[in-house]
Amino acid sequence: MCGIVGFANFRKELPNKKDVINNMVQTLSNRGPDEEGIYLNKNVALGHKRLIVIDPEGGKQPMIEKYSLGEYVMVYNGQIYNTKELAEVLTENGFSFYGHSDTEVLLKSYIHFGKDVVKYLNGIFAFAIWNTKTQELFLARDHFGVKPLFYTEFDGGLIFASELKALFKYPNLEKIIDSQGISELFGIGPSHTPGLSVYKNIYEIKPAHFAVYNSSGLHIERYWKLESKPHLEDFEETCSHLKFLVEDAISRQLVSDMPLCTFLSGGLDSSIITKFTSDFLKEEGLPPLDTYSVDYVDNDKNFVKSDFQPNSDNYYIELMNNCTYSKHHKVVLDTPELAKALENAMIARDVPGMADVDSSLYLFCKEVKKEKTVTLMGECADEIFGGYPWFFREDALSSGTFPWSIAISERQHLLNPDIANKVNLKDYIDFRYNESLSNVEILDNDSFDTAEKRKISYLTMSWFMQTLLDRADRMGMASGLEVRVPFCDYRLAQYMYNVPWEMKAYKSREKGLLRYIMKDVLPEEIVDRKKSPYPKTHNPTYLKAVKQMLTDIMKDSNAPINFLLNRDYILDILNTDGSAFTRPWFGQLMTRSTTYGLPLPSEYVA
Repeated sequence: MCGIVGFANFRKELPNKKDVINNMVQTLSNRGPDEEGIYLNKNVALGHKRLIVIDPEGGKQPMIEKYSLGEYVMVYNGQIYNTKELAEVLTENGFSFYGHSDTEVLLKSYIHFGKDVVKYLNGIFAFAIWNTKTQELFLARDHFGVKPLFYTEFDGGLIFASELKALFKYPNLEKIIDSQGISELFGIGPSHTPGLSVYKNIYEIKPAHFAVYNSSGLHIERYWKLESKPHLEDFEETCSHLKFLVEDAISRQLVSDMPLCTFLSGGLDSSIITKFTSDFLKEEGLPPLDTYSVDYVDNDKNFVKSDFQPNSDNYYIELMNNCTYSKHHKVVLDTPELAKALENAMIARDVPGMADVDSSLYLFCKEVKKEKTVTLMGECADEIFGGYPWFFREDALSSGTFPWSIAISERQHLLNPDIANKVNLKDYIDFRYNESLSNVEILDNDSFDTAEKRKISYLTMSWFMQTLLDRADRMGMASGLEVRVPFCDYRLAQYMYNVPWEMKAYKSREKGLLRYIMKDVLPEEIVDRKKSPYPKTHNPTYLKAVKQMLTDIMKDSNAPINFLLNRDYILDILNTDGSAFTRPWFGQLMTRSTTYGLPLPSEYVA
């Protein structure tokens, strides 16, 4: 995993290109703490920061390959999981290799397949390739956008970067938030509309898209999408097929020249990944798997059961640790550091995110990074297998909006009245909701349940899952830790998208089919454990700390936040301990109390 930056301009030679590209590169030091490199010519500048995971010597970037009177230069962030198969195809077609990095295989795959290379990739990636023969820049992003890639057309050229902060190191590029940005930030946030950022004229290459930039301009094309297809396998065939896809997705992601571990909460998803990973290491005669969990000071004393958080993790973690070839480590966070890290977590995201849900993962990753370089986590299983409460609640299904974000009136009320009079969040949310649903094809043979759940599955994978993937990438990369997400394998997602709901929710359980195929693999208590989300602190001192932080800001009536937000409403929230904000901000993880910990960018240009 790494960070990439660059720019291309066919109209003029840009002055001081080396200084500019170096400044952009240095902004991404956390993403790639091990090495860096740049490439320059009269039209193009490319930069790279590297986190070494595979082939330290053979994977250096920018990688340059001379071939057929041309030169190809690549900067790349990600991991290709079908490297072996691609290398075999390339070898059969006359290519040879000087190392074993997926970087080299990816670059030579582009040389062989051209822009169709994206159709042959299984992995998480964002990369740029400068082709001197055709004088064009090729950019591409993985199927679900696990790896970020932002861009803008400015100063007569194209600029791109892994993160917004690097993009804004380009001279004179302004940070402007207009009405659409406000709607994204407060109506959609912490999600965002695919392809957009909160800043005017700043975009991202959408998931499953590639772009070609040359003297004729920028051309963007989609190379993959979730497709509605009839499911023709019976229950047993479906179970067999699914089990193969799960095992294959995990096993492909265990390749690393650096220490590897898993996050283990004792839930179904992390336990599946831990079990298969520990079995693999044992079969290979390697040292036991290291697993890591996060907890909070005094959480055992303050934990209260709820529909969203029915039980704590510790018992189940110990259960898994006792039945696998593994060694467990617990990271315990305390309130002061959790609150203090809110700012660092937001800087890592570049925009307001998920408050303590972000800061805790940020701190967790920093601790794990002290001993490991690569981790696997169970993210995306709930989206793909139907694990969230809204898949089963009629009020959520019939809400007419994104079911994890129903506090629309409260969001509108947070805006400064002058802004609220010009920005209608509900209209914007309705537009994006209906726009997204228009991409869902319902089949004639879909049952009513399957049709309705197909819609909610598409929305969940396109919006909610993307938010959690952003979180995993930014918090991991801010710590120099590579986070892999096996359940986000596009083959697995495509297959499950078409499994009838009656199978997917086997025995009317969330993730029922996944539970069933794991009944002979995991302990029964793990298989039957009710979904429990990412652990949060239940210590009341956290709420007290962030409330005080916000109170201190609000004491200054000239604070920038007052030009954007409704000061009276915020004071009301503070004075009533959050009762003025009656519904969750974002799904099960961000409740009303979390609004205290929603940091905001300090710079806005109207």
